[in-house]
Amino acid sequence: MKLSPITLEADQVLYEQVAERLQTLIMEGTLKAGDRLPSVRKLRQQLSVSMSTVLEAYRLLEDRGLVTVRPQSGYYVKSTALNVLQEPAITIPTTDEAREIDTPLSLRLMLAAQNPEIVQLGTALPALSLMPLSQLNRLTGKILRDRPEYAHAYASPLGDEGLRTEIAKRMLNTGCAVAPDDLLITNGASEALYFSLQAVTQPGDTVAVQSPTYHTVLESLKKLNLKALTLPTHPRDGISLAHLEAALQTQSIKVLLLVSNFSNPLGSCMDDDKKKQLMTLLNRYDVPLIEDDVYGELYFTGDRPKAIKAFDTEHRVLYCSSLSKVLSPGLRIGWCAAGRYQAAVTGHKSVTNLSTAIAPQLTAAAFLANGGFDRHLRQLRRAYYEQMTRMQQAIADYFPAESRVTRPNGGHVLWVEMPAGFDAFAFYKAALAENISVVPGFMFSASGHDYCNCFRLNTAVPWSDSLDQAMQTLGQLAKKQLAQQWLSDLP
Repeated sequence: MKLSPITLEADQVLYEQVAERLQTLIMEGTLKAGDRLPSVRKLRQQLSVSMSTVLEAYRLLEDRGLVTVRPQSGYYVKSTALNVLQEPAITIPTTDEAREIDTPLSLRLMLAAQNPEIVQLGTALPALSLMPLSQLNRLTGKILRDRPEYAHAYASPLGDEGLRTEIAKRMLNTGCAVAPDDLLITNGASEALYFSLQAVTQPGDTVAVQSPTYHTVLESLKKLNLKALTLPTHPRDGISLAHLEAALQTQSIKVLLLVSNFSNPLGSCMDDDKKKQLMTLLNRYDVPLIEDDVYGELYFTGDRPKAIKAFDTEHRVLYCSSLSKVLSPGLRIGWCAAGRYQAAVTGHKSVTNLSTAIAPQLTAAAFLANGGFDRHLRQLRRAYYEQMTRMQQAIADYFPAESRVTRPNGGHVLWVEMPAGFDAFAFYKAALAENISVVPGFMFSASGHDYCNCFRLNTAVPWSDSLDQAMQTLGQLAKKQLAQQWLSDLP
């Protein structure tokens, strides 16, 4: 295995780049558990770095629990490294219609997110300690001083033109060329999705979705009296196009709604070829797509994945995204580029709440325009990459050997699948009694009966000794439940 030399990025020390290069090889399975890593001298020569840089990189990988050192022998991939645990298989959802989410449970999950005593592994919230809060606060103060009347005025339903201009520039990175007037600013991506559903459906219509699906989407479908058609989904590659085409041939599907890049909760990401095939399929059957791309900026390797809208030649994609996962959830800045449906989406916005608050829009626009957003994103990606890796390693170290866990290449959620018969709701309650919040898998099921042996973990929480202890506790609770299940199955 030969590695090419690397160059230093302005905001990252060299040994971190070396460590991440090796960590990627471990995560992708090129370096397997028990493999010997290149010697310090050999890696120094390959990467054109100093020996001290290589040693610091190996120490960092030791701290992350990925490698171990053997005296007089060298560095080795740890025997409990990431590729020991299998991934979940492609999902096989039931065909039941969307049901009412357990609202009290949804509310308890949100309330738990406000409790500082609880380890926040449940709701998929970004870590505020990783967000540029001081810069945002300064910008907000300046805006309120410099533009007091505009900051307190009603805005156009479309939103502030300066913010829409900055978002249009950023969307070039997704492969999409949109004009500022093609965008509508919303209160987060959830509102954008809700208005998009209203724009293209009538009560009783069928909406095709990934399975498992973000539970807020399922709640929206129920509120709008829509039916959910759940599609088998692979944890890495996304929905099954074969199952989608079969459904399009036999059923009346009004719209497809999916998360294209690093979906919640599986973390799947469709490649460009599959995105092109999907658009060809939707064009053939004249079906629109509501695309949720809130996690697209949180990729760990390579370039930002393109949006499906980048391959939309007929303007049938309603593209939704937000800054909530990458800048500030509290600003509530989302947007929609709805193509041929833009007037309908804007109409629903204008009669529902007229416009999004202008002061947060001006703050977001100023931050996007000052040139620091890309640097912030690079730092955030590295933090999430490390935190997700540590949590995957903790699952391998502390959970039952039968556990399966996803291997996303972006985002900040993990999906854990336990053996059949495992009760994730009982696990959720036992974890909450230990002041740890997780989300049971049935919350992501349209039928309410799927994924009862699964749960989702939020990996946006910065790693710490207390988080490591929480993962140990979760592992013990999982082992205890499996042992009790095994005893109850004895004749």
